[in-house]
Amino acid sequence: MSTLVSVLIALIVIVALLLVLVIMVQNPKGGGLSNTFGGGGGFSMGGVQSTNTFLDKSTWTLATVMVGLVILTNILLTSNTSPGLKDTRLKNEVENTTQPAQEDNTPAAPAAPVQAPADNTPAEGK
Repeated sequence: MSTLVSVLIALIVIVALLLVLVIMVQNPKGGGLSNTFGGGGGFSMGGVQSTNTFLDKSTWTLATVMVGLVILTNILLTSNTSPGLKDTRLKNEVENTTQPAQEDNTPAAPAAPVQAPADNTPAEGK
């Protein structure tokens, strides 16, 4: 895996954590996280409306950045592996694991018929 993909994955994790944080801080109609931890007091410096607008815009921005990073990472990962090589490896693995060892299942050749030895003894009574 290239270093660019590693950096993109790290950015995806950071954006995901920020997105969770921004969503948890928002104050929906039900009270949100601020009321859960005792922040339901009347202290509103700067107004709740401007805070909700900022949090709403940051949520959409982080979500858009997240989708873009995921798509870019997916494109980079699929372009790094050639489909022919990938298919050949998969085919070889399937063939090696699904086919048991070849056994000799052919029936044994029938034995040649056994003939009784010729009787060279003279017959009695002749």
